[in-house]
Amino acid sequence: MINTQPQKVIISPIGKRDDELIELIAAEIESVFGHKTESIPLLDSVDFAFDPVRRQYHSTPILEKLSELAPSQAMKVLSIVQDDLFIPILTHVYGEAQLGGRACMVSTYRLREGLSLAGNRDAYQRRVVKEAIHELGHTFNLRHCRDSACIMHYCHTVEDVDRKTGQLCRYCKVLLEDELEIFSKS
Repeated sequence: MINTQPQKVIISPIGKRDDELIELIAAEIESVFGHKTESIPLLDSVDFAFDPVRRQYHSTPILEKLSELAPSQAMKVLSIVQDDLFIPILTHVYGEAQLGGRACMVSTYRLREGLSLAGNRDAYQRRVVKEAIHELGHTFNLRHCRDSACIMHYCHTVEDVDRKTGQLCRYCKVLLEDELEIFSKS
Protein backbone atom coordinates (compact mmCIF):
# COMPACT_ATOMS: atom_id res chain seq x y z
CA MET A 1 0.00 0.00 0.00
CA ILE A 2 1.31 3.44 -0.91
CA ASN A 3 1.38 5.89 1.96
CA THR A 4 -0.65 8.98 1.06
CA GLN A 5 -0.44 10.51 4.54
CA PRO A 6 1.19 13.93 4.91
CA GLN A 7 4.79 13.51 6.01
CA LYS A 8 5.80 16.95 7.33
CA VAL A 9 5.66 18.32 10.81
CA ILE A 10 4.68 21.97 10.62
CA ILE A 11 6.40 24.24 13.11
CA SER A 12 4.17 27.24 13.58
CA PRO A 13 5.60 30.14 15.58
CA ILE A 14 3.08 32.57 17.03
CA GLY A 15 4.38 36.03 17.82
CA LYS A 16 8.08 36.83 17.71
CA ARG A 17 9.97 34.31 15.59
CA ASP A 18 13.24 32.78 16.82
CA ASP A 19 14.80 31.18 13.73
CA GLU A 20 17.72 29.65 15.61
CA LEU A 21 15.36 27.93 18.05
CA ILE A 22 13.12 26.73 15.21
CA GLU A 23 16.16 25.19 13.48
CA LEU A 24 17.15 23.35 16.67
CA ILE A 25 13.62 22.01 17.14
CA ALA A 26 13.41 21.00 13.47
CA ALA A 27 16.69 19.06 13.69
CA GLU A 28 15.52 17.24 16.82
CA ILE A 29 12.14 16.39 15.25
CA GLU A 30 13.91 14.84 12.28
CA SER A 31 16.25 12.92 14.59
CA VAL A 32 13.55 11.58 16.95
CA PHE A 33 10.56 11.18 14.64
CA GLY A 34 12.27 10.82 11.25
CA HIS A 35 10.13 13.45 9.54
CA LYS A 36 10.98 16.66 7.76
CA THR A 37 9.64 19.95 9.02
CA GLU A 38 8.42 23.16 7.51
CA SER A 39 7.92 26.44 9.32
CA ILE A 40 4.56 28.04 8.54
CA PRO A 41 2.87 30.66 10.73
CA LEU A 42 -0.77 29.63 11.12
CA LEU A 43 -1.93 32.15 13.72
CA ASP A 44 -0.94 35.78 14.22
CA SER A 45 -2.07 35.90 17.82
CA VAL A 46 -3.59 33.83 20.62
CA ASP A 47 -5.57 36.75 22.05
CA PHE A 48 -8.82 34.85 21.44
CA ALA A 49 -7.76 32.41 24.19
CA PHE A 50 -6.89 35.04 26.81
CA ASP A 51 -8.56 34.59 30.19
CA PRO A 52 -8.74 38.00 31.91
CA VAL A 53 -9.29 36.48 35.35
CA ARG A 54 -6.20 34.29 35.20
CA ARG A 55 -4.26 36.68 32.94
CA GLN A 56 -3.08 33.66 30.96
CA TYR A 57 -3.98 31.94 27.70
CA HIS A 58 -6.09 28.77 27.65
CA SER A 59 -4.11 26.36 25.49
CA THR A 60 -6.92 23.97 24.49
CA PRO A 61 -8.79 26.42 22.19
CA ILE A 62 -5.47 27.35 20.60
CA LEU A 63 -4.80 23.68 19.81
CA GLU A 64 -8.24 23.31 18.28
CA LYS A 65 -7.66 26.35 16.05
CA LEU A 66 -4.21 25.09 15.00
CA SER A 67 -5.66 21.71 14.06
CA GLU A 68 -8.35 23.43 11.95
CA LEU A 69 -5.80 25.64 10.17
CA ALA A 70 -3.26 22.88 9.50
CA PRO A 71 -2.34 22.72 5.82
CA SER A 72 -2.83 19.51 3.85
CA GLN A 73 0.88 18.62 3.95
CA ALA A 74 0.84 18.67 7.78
CA MET A 75 1.15 15.36 9.50
CA LYS A 76 1.42 17.21 12.83
CA VAL A 77 1.54 20.85 13.90
CA LEU A 78 3.81 22.12 16.66
CA SER A 79 3.26 25.72 17.68
CA ILE A 80 5.69 27.81 19.69
CA VAL A 81 4.29 30.70 21.74
CA GLN A 82 5.81 33.15 24.19
CA ASP A 83 2.59 33.55 26.20
CA ASP A 84 1.80 32.00 29.59
CA LEU A 85 -0.48 28.99 29.05
CA PHE A 86 -2.89 27.17 31.33
CA ILE A 87 -5.49 24.47 31.40
CA PRO A 88 -8.26 24.84 33.98
CA ILE A 89 -6.97 22.16 36.38
CA LEU A 90 -3.39 23.50 36.53
CA THR A 91 -1.84 26.86 37.38
CA HIS A 92 0.25 26.75 34.18
CA VAL A 93 1.55 24.38 31.53
CA TYR A 94 4.78 24.33 29.54
CA GLY A 95 2.74 23.01 26.64
CA GLU A 96 -0.23 20.93 25.66
CA ALA A 97 -0.98 18.33 22.99
CA GLN A 98 -3.89 16.49 21.50
CA LEU A 99 -3.10 12.92 22.56
CA GLY A 100 -2.93 10.95 19.33
CA GLY A 101 -4.09 14.07 17.51
CA ARG A 102 -2.65 16.55 15.11
CA ALA A 103 -1.67 19.60 17.14
CA CYS A 104 0.58 20.46 20.04
CA MET A 105 2.21 23.56 21.42
CA VAL A 106 4.96 24.66 23.73
CA SER A 107 5.24 27.94 25.59
CA THR A 108 8.61 29.57 26.16
CA TYR A 109 7.17 31.83 28.88
CA ARG A 110 8.03 29.80 31.99
CA LEU A 111 10.95 27.94 30.44
CA ARG A 112 13.03 31.11 30.96
CA GLU A 113 12.68 30.85 34.76
CA GLY A 114 15.94 31.08 36.63
CA LEU A 115 17.92 32.00 33.53
CA SER A 116 19.28 35.20 32.16
CA LEU A 117 18.98 34.73 28.41
CA ALA A 118 22.25 36.51 27.77
CA GLY A 119 24.31 33.97 29.72
CA ASN A 120 22.12 30.88 29.49
CA ARG A 121 20.71 30.80 25.97
CA ASP A 122 21.85 27.19 25.51
CA ALA A 123 20.05 26.06 28.68
CA TYR A 124 16.90 27.91 27.60
CA GLN A 125 17.03 26.38 24.12
CA ARG A 126 17.53 22.87 25.57
CA ARG A 127 14.43 23.34 27.73
CA VAL A 128 12.30 24.48 24.81
CA VAL A 129 13.52 21.69 22.53
CA LYS A 130 12.84 19.05 25.21
CA GLU A 131 9.34 20.31 25.81
CA ALA A 132 8.63 20.58 22.07
CA ILE A 133 9.65 16.95 21.55
CA HIS A 134 7.67 15.94 24.65
CA GLU A 135 4.48 17.57 23.35
CA LEU A 136 4.97 16.20 19.84
CA GLY A 137 5.44 12.76 21.43
CA HIS A 138 1.91 13.03 22.84
CA THR A 139 0.52 13.51 19.32
CA PHE A 140 2.05 10.09 18.54
CA ASN A 141 0.15 8.58 21.50
CA LEU A 142 3.08 8.64 23.92
CA ARG A 143 1.95 9.23 27.49
CA HIS A 144 3.84 10.50 30.50
CA CYS A 145 6.68 8.21 31.50
CA ARG A 146 7.72 7.28 35.05
CA ASP A 147 11.41 7.38 34.10
CA SER A 148 12.56 10.81 35.27
CA ALA A 149 15.32 10.83 32.63
CA CYS A 150 12.92 10.17 29.72
CA ILE A 151 11.86 13.12 27.60
CA MET A 152 8.24 11.98 28.11
CA HIS A 153 8.49 12.42 31.89
CA TYR A 154 5.98 14.95 33.25
CA CYS A 155 7.68 18.03 34.64
CA HIS A 156 6.29 20.14 37.46
CA THR A 157 9.21 22.60 37.48
CA VAL A 158 11.91 23.86 35.15
CA GLU A 159 14.39 21.96 37.34
CA ASP A 160 12.54 18.77 36.31
CA VAL A 161 12.92 19.82 32.68
CA ASP A 162 16.64 20.41 33.22
CA ARG A 163 17.08 17.00 34.88
CA LYS A 164 15.48 14.91 32.16
CA THR A 165 17.53 13.98 29.14
CA GLY A 166 16.61 14.87 25.59
CA GLN A 167 16.09 11.17 24.83
CA LEU A 168 13.25 8.70 24.96
CA CYS A 169 13.72 5.80 27.36
CA ARG A 170 13.88 2.32 25.82
CA TYR A 171 10.20 1.67 26.53
CA CYS A 172 8.94 4.95 25.01
CA LYS A 173 11.24 4.48 22.01
CA VAL A 174 9.59 1.12 21.25
CA LEU A 175 6.13 2.66 21.64
CA LEU A 176 7.06 5.47 19.25
CA GLU A 177 8.49 3.04 16.69
CA ASP A 178 5.20 1.12 16.80
CA GLU A 179 3.18 4.32 16.32
CA LEU A 180 5.37 5.48 13.45
CA GLU A 181 5.01 2.08 11.76
CA ILE A 182 1.23 2.18 12.11
CA PHE A 183 1.15 5.74 10.78
CA SER A 184 3.30 4.87 7.75
CA LYS A 185 0.94 2.03 6.82
CA SER A 186 -2.26 4.06 7.05
